[in-house]
Amino acid sequence: MENENRHDTKPFPIGETPQETGLPYVPKCYEISSSDAPSLTPEIADVVVVDIAGLNDPVRRPMIVESIGNACRESGFFQLINHGIPQKVLDEALEASFQFFNLPMTEKEKYMSNDVHKPVRYGTSIKDGLDKVQFWRVFLKHYAHPLNGWIQQWPNNPSDYREKMGDYAVKARLLANQVMGAITESLGIGPKYIEKKMEDGMQVMAVNCYPPCPEPHLTLGLPPHSDYSCITIVLCSSTGLEIMDTSDDTWRLVPELHGALQVHIGDHVEVLSNGLYKSMVHRVTVNNEKTRISIASLHSLGLNEKMKTAEELVTDDKPKNYKESSFKDFLDFLTKNDIAEGKSFIGSLRIN
Repeated sequence: MENENRHDTKPFPIGETPQETGLPYVPKCYEISSSDAPSLTPEIADVVVVDIAGLNDPVRRPMIVESIGNACRESGFFQLINHGIPQKVLDEALEASFQFFNLPMTEKEKYMSNDVHKPVRYGTSIKDGLDKVQFWRVFLKHYAHPLNGWIQQWPNNPSDYREKMGDYAVKARLLANQVMGAITESLGIGPKYIEKKMEDGMQVMAVNCYPPCPEPHLTLGLPPHSDYSCITIVLCSSTGLEIMDTSDDTWRLVPELHGALQVHIGDHVEVLSNGLYKSMVHRVTVNNEKTRISIASLHSLGLNEKMKTAEELVTDDKPKNYKESSFKDFLDFLTKNDIAEGKSFIGSLRIN
């Protein structure tokens, strides 16, 4: 007999959600419309893979910068290989994440919060208990730069979480700054255009856990959205990320490439580039077999530092198309809006 609670439309509180308790069905408040339902056999995305081994070689750099620029212009997404972060560091960051989410609820609930401004918080949906539609994920978010300013607030259970996640965070940030230099160079405004602001900027680690879902065709791990960041570097344990192919409006699954890191172009690069590069719309699907972990390292300017369009990219033919905004503006937007209902931060910044 169908479970009568399946039709429960009331949001579940943190700690009691079906993805945390292992409910054997998907409740109504998790169901998305059938038109948005994910395919269990999705098409595979054709993703650009950039080898950045020669980024600091003056002979090879121009070709790498050009390939990054092309990927930013065409899809806003690419995978990096030979990025310089040892496989051991990647594996240990994922391992520490799995161990954290396997802890008893009494450990995780220490970090529970619905306040999006909090520098360390554990949660499940976008805004737990408030969103009309909930999503099949659990997350731990924490600020990471400067590391010594935040790491004491991170979980100290597992005992090596701070060490392993901290090691990865530092290396991901150095990589992000290198990639941002290549992105601004590809725009023709030089590799150091916002270098100092990025060095003084924000890094947020969003550690996402997507437990097995009994009915993965009915729900999503995360709804379609773009990242508020300049760029996001993502490390994941298995497939599940889907990107929108704008040529035919089809969702396609990003293929697994062992050891590679994914780069998402965020809203602030769209603003900086005056729309030459678009922030990448993506969503996360779930499966009924195994837990998936993704570690998204989001990089932006300082909390109150406004990103604005580069004057060099504004012309009579291409007038300024975006309002300036900061990371704090994004958090305020998130507090007041439901991204599951299609409200997007970048949409609020577009002038025309």
